[in-house]
Amino acid sequence: MRRAVAERDKSYDGRFLYGVITTGVFCRPSCASRHARSENMRFFSDVASAMRAGFRPCKRCQPTDRAQGVKWLTDIARYIEAHAHERMTLSGLAKRAGLSPSHCQRAFKAAFGISPKAYQDAVRIRHFKTALKQGEDVTSAIYSAGFGSVSRVYGEEKRHLGMAPKTYRSGGTGETIFFACRDTAVGPMLMAATDRGVCFVEFGKDESTLLDQLNEEFPQAKVVSSPAKDGHELDAWIDALDAYISTGAPRPDLPLDLRGTAFQMKVWRFLISVREGEVMTYAELAAKIDMPKAARSVGSACAANRISVLIPCHRILRGDGKLGGYRWGVDRKRALLDLERSRSADK
Repeated sequence: MRRAVAERDKSYDGRFLYGVITTGVFCRPSCASRHARSENMRFFSDVASAMRAGFRPCKRCQPTDRAQGVKWLTDIARYIEAHAHERMTLSGLAKRAGLSPSHCQRAFKAAFGISPKAYQDAVRIRHFKTALKQGEDVTSAIYSAGFGSVSRVYGEEKRHLGMAPKTYRSGGTGETIFFACRDTAVGPMLMAATDRGVCFVEFGKDESTLLDQLNEEFPQAKVVSSPAKDGHELDAWIDALDAYISTGAPRPDLPLDLRGTAFQMKVWRFLISVREGEVMTYAELAAKIDMPKAARSVGSACAANRISVLIPCHRILRGDGKLGGYRWGVDRKRALLDLERSRSADK
């Protein structure tokens, strides 16, 4: 995909989109805009995924023009973004589109995975984060983002920030994350946790690589090894998860510190309920969470999962029953499923 963007290859238009985090814009692969730095690029399967991630369509290559039925939805989304600080109603948005409120709600949710109200809250949260990073005090940032009260944003903070607003404003400075690493039946695994619970479980080729990934995920936090002498529970937690993977011990029920969008959280929480030995397709999962047209978005949420096994996204397959992609490699996905199936067969 990076090569296609670098060569502005039109044959890839319609196959994926890319966003640039420094501009907040997403484009077609063939867009004639100035090339972005590789580390600033993010890739998406469709318009809805890019917009849910907070990117807006490029005015130059107009990536939404070929997305049938999305243009008027994009117009509503742009209106919400431009007026996020204002009070708005579903009936008012529907009137702008010439639709009934119920039709507007259903179509918007089917395309973007969330309601217009949830989209407005997500835009407000984004403005709130930006204000904090720019040095505004918490109360001023809350009201300038359009939240009507302090309690409103504090009620949303764990879902959207994963940490207190003051901690976020300093880039995570002051937050301590403990980590531990073990060799498992499917390769080296690193687990990390805050004082709220497990925030990171990933596989990799070695501990050094995994630690680099952890530091990249939480660049401003204090990341320290979990010493048993300090009595931190993480050592027992990772041993329990290793035993589950490697020896078939019971799956540990550990506290989780989930960090994601409202839609991602909905997908991840459902995944936790999928039983060992059971699999389903992305489309089936989308239907289970009452969003039958959001299969691609479900796939994106699975790909964004950073807590492997405890949030078992490896149990979700493509529509044709094939394994599909997996953040930590298809071979590892196959191995995890084989281990779980063999244990289920023995029960």
